[in-house]
Amino acid sequence: MTVTPDPPPRDDVRTDIVVAAARLLREHGASAVTTRAVAQAAGVQAPTIYRLFGDKNGLVDAVAEHVMATYVATKTADDVSGDPVADLRAGWHTHLEFGLANPELFRLLGTRGPGDPSPASVAGLAVLRSRIRRLAAAGLLRVDEQRATMMVHAAGTGVILTLLGTPAPQRDPGLGDAVLDAVLGGILTTTPAPPDPTLRTAAVTLAAVTPDLPGLTDAERTLLTEWLTRSLARLSHPRQSP
Repeated sequence: MTVTPDPPPRDDVRTDIVVAAARLLREHGASAVTTRAVAQAAGVQAPTIYRLFGDKNGLVDAVAEHVMATYVATKTADDVSGDPVADLRAGWHTHLEFGLANPELFRLLGTRGPGDPSPASVAGLAVLRSRIRRLAAAGLLRVDEQRATMMVHAAGTGVILTLLGTPAPQRDPGLGDAVLDAVLGGILTTTPAPPDPTLRTAAVTLAAVTPDLPGLTDAERTLLTEWLTRSLARLSHPRQSP
């Protein structure tokens, strides 16, 4: 009697497809990651990919999560120095290293529109926001958290794209540190908030710790956040009418 082997568990099939797609992306570039090519490399039928991932974007998201899992975990786990500036700098270096080591994936994720971000990119940005929050809570920001986050994010993306667009022998190895130093000069105070009497620094710091303030209701925290946001906007644009 012929015994038909049990089909592999769906999780195993999904993993095989993701690994095959990641290999095609790494070895042959984004153009090679087609449904037909991935199905052939993984030894499955094309409908299996649509059933498990929905569409090509779903497959790309899974590949990104697979490749970036260790990267995001490393960024989250290395907050051990107790120095939020040093931790931000360490995360910056990890980000640049990842982008340069995975150019095709980095470019592919960059083509996603703002209304359809990759979950892996969202997770990475969340880690950056948490690092910026620590700077704000320590009284080290001279700009609001959103501005600081976007400045660091934009600078990091720009450095990676610039280096990827430059032949390897001609790349400036100090470009990343130089750009980060310039950004930090624009977003950081020279001293923590207690010795710094400026209203803006105090407001940024208070906004950062508002969610953790004891003795307030959710409505009161929301109202305090609204007041601080309004004050920060006026401090940034003092000539605007209230």
